[in-house]
Amino acid sequence: MMKRAVLALADGTTFEGRAIGASGETVGEVVFNTSMTGYQEILTDPSYVGQIVTMAYPEMGNVGANPGDQESQKPHAVGMVVRNSSEQHSNWRAQETLDAYLKRHGIVGIEGIDTRRLVRHVRTHGAQMGVISTEGHSPNALVERARTARGMEGLDLATGVSTHEPYLFTTPTPNLLGEPERPAPELRFDVVAYDYGLKRSMLHFLVDVGCRVKVVPAGTTAEAVLAEKPHGIFLANGPGDPAAVKGADKVVASLLGKVPVFGICLGHQILALALGGRTYKMKFGHRGANQPVKDLTTGKVEITSQNHGFAVDDASVKGKAVVSHINLNDGTVEGLVVPDARAFSVQYHPEASPGPHDARYLFSRFAKLMAGE
Repeated sequence: MMKRAVLALADGTTFEGRAIGASGETVGEVVFNTSMTGYQEILTDPSYVGQIVTMAYPEMGNVGANPGDQESQKPHAVGMVVRNSSEQHSNWRAQETLDAYLKRHGIVGIEGIDTRRLVRHVRTHGAQMGVISTEGHSPNALVERARTARGMEGLDLATGVSTHEPYLFTTPTPNLLGEPERPAPELRFDVVAYDYGLKRSMLHFLVDVGCRVKVVPAGTTAEAVLAEKPHGIFLANGPGDPAAVKGADKVVASLLGKVPVFGICLGHQILALALGGRTYKMKFGHRGANQPVKDLTTGKVEITSQNHGFAVDDASVKGKAVVSHINLNDGTVEGLVVPDARAFSVQYHPEASPGPHDARYLFSRFAKLMAGE
């Protein structure tokens, strides 16, 4: 017999289904991701701190879970919602089922609800706080708990998930699928990466293009970074409100123009703030592996992987940066270039994981910028 679970949203909407993963209760912002697979990379992306992730695709768990697909040491999402969680996995790399993986990490989940209805509801009414409970509490009590929960705006979540101590990273992308062995990259560049909640794949791809990466805590001063005499600065992805990350905009502002800078996702938003721009919370954000982005320089359209709930106000960066990319679904800013400062950023995730590989060339662009090309 499957245990009953309830998902309650702050606006009073409730869903009843079956429990998966750990028993108990969890509170978080309910968001949705449109990726067809890659749920383990999604769960372990630090950008999902404090969020309950709804997978829009109906079948999850088919490929199980394994250590190689982790984007960080542990899951950061606080809950998971799926239409159907497969009780068996079918993949040669799998070591456990999705249900066992969630249980082992204490993640409360729910299956068996109409996720199409939930996704439409979030699209119409916006991302909002919610509760998943397997404890038998009344739906009304859970709704009240969701209503009183603190939302994402104004929360500095990046500092909380950042590394506490600097560390060196020199490992290229592992060969997980038995492809022909590649020669080890020549590490020509010393890069300092600000950890606002970065994904491991980003570091692998930086190494692939010749970077020796020193990862530093989110609060590291500009003086400490410049003392390393880096060839470039990398501003990573991360969770929460970019405007709430303590001192990040001022630190990045003092780095601009001194060495090349490359920002991704939260790092892109912090770059905009450092230029004097503004950010705002989106209605339901972009989360998935199929977001169309147009490069305004080349006219080329890329299909991208994204995970963010805040965006850059395009009017606020006029005269301060060039908008290089836009989202073709809603016209939001997807990229910035600051030619005089040798800085650029993108809102999406060029390393994907999961997602298409259309934008991986951006890591090579960063390397060329550091090489003076």
